[in-house]
Amino acid sequence: MASPLPSFAIRLLILSTTCFLPLLVRGKQGFSIDLIHRDSPKSPLSVPDSTPPSRLKAAADRSFIRASYFLYSIQNIPSSLSSATNNLNSEIRPDSFEYLMRIYVGSPPEPFLAIADTGSDLIWIQCKPCKYCFNQTNPDNFDPQASSTYKKITCDADICLALSGNSCDSNHECAYNYNYAGGFSVNGSLASETLSLDSTGGRLVPIPSIMFGCTHYSKGTFVDNGAGLVGLGGGRLSLIQQLGSAIESKFSYCLPSFDIDSATSRLHFGSNAVVHGYNSVTTPLIPGFPDTFYFLSLDRISVEGQGSVRVSTTMPDAVNQGNIIIDSGTTLTLIDEDTLKSVEKKVASSVSFPRVVDPIKVFGLCFNVSGAGDDAKFPAITFEFSGGAPVVLPRANSFFEVDNSTMCLGFVSSKGFGVNIFGNIAQQNFHIGYDLRSMELTIAPADCANL
Repeated sequence: MASPLPSFAIRLLILSTTCFLPLLVRGKQGFSIDLIHRDSPKSPLSVPDSTPPSRLKAAADRSFIRASYFLYSIQNIPSSLSSATNNLNSEIRPDSFEYLMRIYVGSPPEPFLAIADTGSDLIWIQCKPCKYCFNQTNPDNFDPQASSTYKKITCDADICLALSGNSCDSNHECAYNYNYAGGFSVNGSLASETLSLDSTGGRLVPIPSIMFGCTHYSKGTFVDNGAGLVGLGGGRLSLIQQLGSAIESKFSYCLPSFDIDSATSRLHFGSNAVVHGYNSVTTPLIPGFPDTFYFLSLDRISVEGQGSVRVSTTMPDAVNQGNIIIDSGTTLTLIDEDTLKSVEKKVASSVSFPRVVDPIKVFGLCFNVSGAGDDAKFPAITFEFSGGAPVVLPRANSFFEVDNSTMCLGFVSSKGFGVNIFGNIAQQNFHIGYDLRSMELTIAPADCANL
């Protein structure tokens, strides 16, 4: 096996990656890959006999787990923010995710199915030898010795110091230990490797010298057909930040409605990630801690015909000036209790159907819509983000049919979490673009099934 790379070699690798990648994306034309929702028939987690209410209830439970993770991460701010990434050692529970993506690791490339997560940074997969690992049915764990491009990283390298839970093993190589919620944990070695993505254009896009975690020990239940995680957050070790200028620090996604089984979600990079359209709006991405998360400032929530409610809450610590996180891995939208009650009151005033109790015990405002079907009228809900960025949510993004006769306002209280989250159902059929160079988020209505 090749010797570990010292700090100066890491810098050369990052430079060579930055110079080489524009050629891979064909003169900055960009590229796109498929995302697989966990409940899609294309997912190994799909349960054919599951019902929409059961899937929604399970997604709600995962949303609350993620909210707890966000709160923990924000509150555990070390005394020196410059050393923040060294001290933050709590990650999201690895089974509380919504999307998977296909990646290829090594030379020659081996295919793996991994979680795509905007709430994490580190890229990691299970590797041989794996002393204690979760069951991975297909393919087998990655074998570093079979790859000609695998390089371990020394523990004094700058990139190692940016790794949460880093340590130095007996060979002076960079090691990590990530403790997840619910007793899950992974540890292994930080390494450099070629990561390839299967673009929708039918070509494999190789990305040399990507820093990733080669996990040799994992504890807890995971996805049998999954192999690890791809961090798409804003931190230094995420795939987005490692691609950097090669994709002009831009990525986007477009998530179709979950009830369209044949539809595929897409993750776009570079010029493919540019969001445009007559109704597009742009709002600032707000710097905050941890830099993994994408913070926004939500000014008001409006209910059609009933006026608006000002959102005045902030994050649990003054370091974060945004008051809501946008996250593709959280299904539901969480807003603070006072704002939610005011929105519910306005919605109730504009809906003529009788109120009922939510049969799945998730939502606070539900109506009996027996016999109304698609003709049931509900007000448009608008999330007004800072910078003059109103996002008008269609009915399917803000009202959920939990059974044949019950329709509920699809927002839940963040009480007990203290963290507001703009979830992925609210984001469906919007093209959502992240520009990390300009620190802007652009949102435009789109037919995501055909984008």
